[in-house]
Amino acid sequence: MERQTEAIKMDIGPSPQSLMERKVHIQISRRQIIKTKLRKNCSCTTERLKNIAMDFFPVLRWLPKYQYREYICGDVMSGLVIGIILVPQAIAYSLLAGLQPIYSLYTSFFANIIYFLMGTSRHVSVGIFSLISLMVGQIVDRELLLAGFDLNDDAETFSNSKLWNSNSSNRTAVSLAVGGLSVECGKECYAIGVATALTFLAGVYQVLMGVFRLGFVSMYLSESVLDGFATGASLTILTAQVKYLIGIKIPRSQGPGIFLTTWINIFRNISQANLCDVITSVVCIAVLVAAKELGDRYKHKLKIPLPTELVVIAVATIVSHYGKLNEVYASSVSGTIPTGFIPPQLPNFNLMHRVAADAVPLAIVGFAFTISLSEMFAKKYTYTVRANQEMFAIGFCNIIPSFFHCFATSAALAKTLVKASTGCQTQVSSVISAAVVLLVLLFLAPLFYSLQKCVLACIIIVSLRGALRKFRDVPQRYHLNKVDTLVWCVTAFSSALISTEMGLLVGVVFSMLCVIVRTQRPRTALLGQIQNTAFYEDDWEYEGLSPVPKAKIFRFEAPLYYANKDFFLKSLYRMTGLDPTLDPARRKKAEKKEKGHLKEGNRGTMVKGLDQADTALHLVPKQADFQTIIIDCSSVTFLDTAGITTLKEILKDYSKLKITVLLACCNPSVIDSLKRGDYFGKNYKKMHELLFYSIHNAVQFARDSSLLADGATV
Repeated sequence: MERQTEAIKMDIGPSPQSLMERKVHIQISRRQIIKTKLRKNCSCTTERLKNIAMDFFPVLRWLPKYQYREYICGDVMSGLVIGIILVPQAIAYSLLAGLQPIYSLYTSFFANIIYFLMGTSRHVSVGIFSLISLMVGQIVDRELLLAGFDLNDDAETFSNSKLWNSNSSNRTAVSLAVGGLSVECGKECYAIGVATALTFLAGVYQVLMGVFRLGFVSMYLSESVLDGFATGASLTILTAQVKYLIGIKIPRSQGPGIFLTTWINIFRNISQANLCDVITSVVCIAVLVAAKELGDRYKHKLKIPLPTELVVIAVATIVSHYGKLNEVYASSVSGTIPTGFIPPQLPNFNLMHRVAADAVPLAIVGFAFTISLSEMFAKKYTYTVRANQEMFAIGFCNIIPSFFHCFATSAALAKTLVKASTGCQTQVSSVISAAVVLLVLLFLAPLFYSLQKCVLACIIIVSLRGALRKFRDVPQRYHLNKVDTLVWCVTAFSSALISTEMGLLVGVVFSMLCVIVRTQRPRTALLGQIQNTAFYEDDWEYEGLSPVPKAKIFRFEAPLYYANKDFFLKSLYRMTGLDPTLDPARRKKAEKKEKGHLKEGNRGTMVKGLDQADTALHLVPKQADFQTIIIDCSSVTFLDTAGITTLKEILKDYSKLKITVLLACCNPSVIDSLKRGDYFGKNYKKMHELLFYSIHNAVQFARDSSLLADGATV
């Protein structure tokens, strides 16, 4: 890009004048830019194709350089630990998604393999995530209800892999077009059909975000919004698991207000609680919480975290099997989990129009958590990740598995923390975790037949400890930043009391409104001079500042645009004590009254208690005690048309009262806006009289121009 300079005269101090030179950037034409980019991106050379392949599959770059002796122990250890954790969590989170446990295992397996190939983070663990599972489950339940299935029916499990012909799970059946054929589909078939269609669309959205570089959307999901959303969704997750904890059957609520409706139904049916499930839940929660607390307390001494979930599941399954808890006490169990893989199938495109809108928040939440975790751990362990490639990776972690009866995934904080703490060095650990899940899929899955659902619910609830503990941090948050705390509370409670998707939307909108309100009513101040220096600060905040004689220095700490221009004017008039739009009218009215009183005085009429001179002094408004207004624009990041017009109006209005308005500390973009708006007159003739590099320069100019009182010290 070529450059040339243009000298712009600007008085930045007392005489002699100095010249501030602005560089004039000559931009290449858009056509030329497009041609250059097309020529670069469309070139088909061996090197170009090699780079494209390595960029799309980062594993091709780092795996050949893998330091076997240094990395293998940590990767194998963390992979085994995560795999052991994944199995019980995958089975448990199937309750949240409203699907059979086998689909959660499929999801964990494929997500780990694909992220190993495409991810750029060394530590992130991608797979089953409670919030994503909850969002999928709510959409699946809604579609099942609309299709006429009974949500309160406990689905019978299937013992073979013929998924699409398995109608025994529910007597209602719907007709789906699969591969051009009309197939009768039962409840379980329809549920996974909805989940895969939703997952496919979410992945497509994420890939499109990567193609069009829309990663900036995640910037609107602030930390307060994400934390509040996670906490609110955790309350919903906990609520959804209570019925399994106590073994009652209640209607599965839909739509807004699930949290309150579910608790009302729980208390109405509390008398039907299954004593066996209640006792099991109490024991499991006590063991899990105690183990977690011990693990947190002695985590520095433990080389690997305790596999408490796996131990609890193993013991509970053995007790349930040999104690015949299902047959004797009617305790609900997981049922048959088939081994092997179901043949791959296209996601059902006939269902996609029904879930197209639902896939949007799912896609945004998925990539927001993934990118934020990737960047957090990359910063901690001093390496870099490519945010755009992360969007591609998580997108294909949804698109490809959707052909294999999987549902949506994203990075999960808890498993990522465990992965990093157990010595993970690269994504080879993900392959080890996938191998553990594969072992369960091929051989060990039937062993979980007698596992009680209340045990799975206990695992889910205990895993929410971190999110629910954030309620304890509210006072600290409030002390740190009141607005962010309000955003967190609004997001959390709207996610819990309305719905998860609506809570996320409410949180984002409310967060943006808070930003707008901050700019609509920003902080304003009158400045005083720090004694014997060239610096000026807020007279309200600091002691010992000296006022500048015959001048008011006004600071506005926000961009000046259409939404806050009125507040800018009101603040300026209030703090200077002079409204130039009203003062002339008041003076004319006062002069008219004065003339009337003088005439009456000539006829011998006197105002009671005042002579004629006092009457005139009382009626005429007091003259302004300043002759210059200096506006500190250091915090004004931009001006729109309304902002430029506002500055031009105050310049004109105050000049009628013989008061000069000077601008100081303007950034280049603000100066350009003022120039385009003809603020400095034709050819910028008045620029050196109206614009100054610093407040002190403006004060000196006013003094040297005799705008301030003679003999005033600056």
